[in-house]
Amino acid sequence: MPGHPVASAALHVDRRWSPTEESPWVRRVLIGVALAFMTLFLFVPLVTVFHEAFKKGLEVFAAAVTEPDALAAVRLTLIAAAISLPLNLAFGLAAAWSIAKFDFRGKNLLLTLIDLPFSVSPVIAGLVYVLVFGLQGWFGAWLMEHDIKIIFAVPGIVLATLFITFPFIARELIPLMQAQGVEQEEAARVLGAGGWQIFWRVTLPNVKWALLYGVILSNARAMGEFGAVSVVSGHIRGMTNTMPLHIEIIYNEYQFAAAFAVASLLAGLALVTLVLKYWVEQRVKAQTRAARATTEL
Repeated sequence: MPGHPVASAALHVDRRWSPTEESPWVRRVLIGVALAFMTLFLFVPLVTVFHEAFKKGLEVFAAAVTEPDALAAVRLTLIAAAISLPLNLAFGLAAAWSIAKFDFRGKNLLLTLIDLPFSVSPVIAGLVYVLVFGLQGWFGAWLMEHDIKIIFAVPGIVLATLFITFPFIARELIPLMQAQGVEQEEAARVLGAGGWQIFWRVTLPNVKWALLYGVILSNARAMGEFGAVSVVSGHIRGMTNTMPLHIEIIYNEYQFAAAFAVASLLAGLALVTLVLKYWVEQRVKAQTRAARATTEL
C-alpha cells in the first residue's frame, strides 16, 4: 500500500539509488580516470611526435622525409599494403560468406585459424617464415637453385604482412553476416538469381560498410607492422626497410629529428585512419541495428 511505511521507504530508496545507475561522483571519477589515461598515453605522445618532428624547422623535416632511404621505406610500406589488402579482401569475403551462410565440416577449425594471428606473436610468425623459406629452411635450397628470394626481400615482407592482417576483414564481416541471416539470399534464389548475382546484388551491398571498416583496420595494421616484418626483412637500407624499421634504425643512430619526422608521417596516417574508422563505425552500427530489426521481424 502506498501509505505503508515500508512501501514509502522502498520508494524513497528507489529514487536515490538504482542498481543500473552509478552515483554522480562515481561517474565523474571514472570519466576523470579515462581522460587522464588518454591524455598521458595517447595525446601527450602524439603531440610529442609532431613537436619533435618540426622542432628544427620545415627544412630539416622536409630533408628527413625526402632522403632516398626514407622514400624507399615509404614506397615499400605502400607496396606491402597495396598487395596485402586485395588478398585480405578476397579471403575475408570468402571466409565470412562461407562461415555465416553455410554449414560445413571444419567450420570451427576455420574460425580458430582466422584468430591465429591474434594469439601468435608477430616475431614468432616471422621466425616461422624464416624456418620455411630461409636459406637453411625447408625450401631454402630449392629457392636458391631457382634464384627466388623470399626472406630478406619484398615477398617475405608481403607474406609477413599478410599473416598479421588477414583476420581483420573476416572478423568484421562474420558477426554482421550472421546477424543478417540467409533469408534475403534464399528469397533471391527462389526468384531465380544465380550465386554471383546473389553475392553482388544482395550480400555485398548489405555488408559494404563493415567491409570498408575491416579494410581500414587491415591497412592501418599493414603500415604499422614491425615485429614479423623486422624478422624477415634483413634491415637492408633502401631495399627491405619499411617505415617502422627505418624509424628504428635512424633513431638508434641518434638522428632524432629525422626519426620523429618519419614517425609523424605514420602518426598522420593513424589520425586519418581514426577519422575514417569513426565515420565507418557509425555506418556499421546503423547497419547492424537494421539487420537485427529485420531478423526480429
